[in-house]
Amino acid sequence: MLSKKKRWHLQPGQPITELDEKVMYWENKGKLVPTRDLIKTPEQIEGIRKSGMLNTAVLDEVEKQIHEGMSTLEIDEIVHRFTIEHGGTPAPLNYEGFPKSVCTSINEVVCHGIPKAEDILKEGDIVNVDCTTILDGYYADASRMFIIGKTTPEKEQLVRVTKECLEIGAEAAKPYGFVGDIGHAIQQHADKYHYGVVRDLCGHGVGNQFHEEPEVMHFGRKSTGMLLVPGMVFTIEPMINMGTWRVFIDAEDEYGWEVISEDEKPSAQWEHTFLMTENGLEIITR
Repeated sequence: MLSKKKRWHLQPGQPITELDEKVMYWENKGKLVPTRDLIKTPEQIEGIRKSGMLNTAVLDEVEKQIHEGMSTLEIDEIVHRFTIEHGGTPAPLNYEGFPKSVCTSINEVVCHGIPKAEDILKEGDIVNVDCTTILDGYYADASRMFIIGKTTPEKEQLVRVTKECLEIGAEAAKPYGFVGDIGHAIQQHADKYHYGVVRDLCGHGVGNQFHEEPEVMHFGRKSTGMLLVPGMVFTIEPMINMGTWRVFIDAEDEYGWEVISEDEKPSAQWEHTFLMTENGLEIITR
């Protein structure tokens, strides 16, 4: 239930801008609108962009080095070393007890896979590497899928369609549209392949903190969720399962982080951080 308290506050005597008018129009119609602190300043946007450039460079470095026979712990070491050497901080490290600097999720692991020395990449594996970087206090977040050697046509299709879901979701995000437009577009595409769109996890606002409003669900109905306003920064990160959308937490994970598809069929995820502008989305991280 939406609070009756206004989220979009105007200070006494403050002139009303065109942006104010657009946001208040939807708030008065009962729609959920952002709070003002979710609208990033030019200085904050520049800081997030710089963090995004480093985050992208980290994933580029992983792409150069990832190969069959390496452990996911080695991926973690690459991410940690490269990030620190370039003045950043790996955001996942020690975040709510997460023990490593990056998430590495193989095959049926949907997300939050913990790098381990015993997890060795094998021919045919698909692996998601999810990296979040802090630079000068600003956060940027992205993940990529990697196919190790040659895999099955079914896994190749899953990886491709999941990336298409990200792109289609981004195309659906328009200034003064709604978060639900993103999820609806993603679900429509995934449904064509009878894939499951994970519902227990979502994209999120980012930039000044690791996780901010809004929650960006990857399924749902148009014109629902929070109003998308220029200056907002958020991730879109669809997690698409080859089978059911349902997931569970790995009981053998002592940290309680690793999420696995319920039927243990493969899962894929792609993620970018985006800035909403007056003309649509700008990609901050790849």
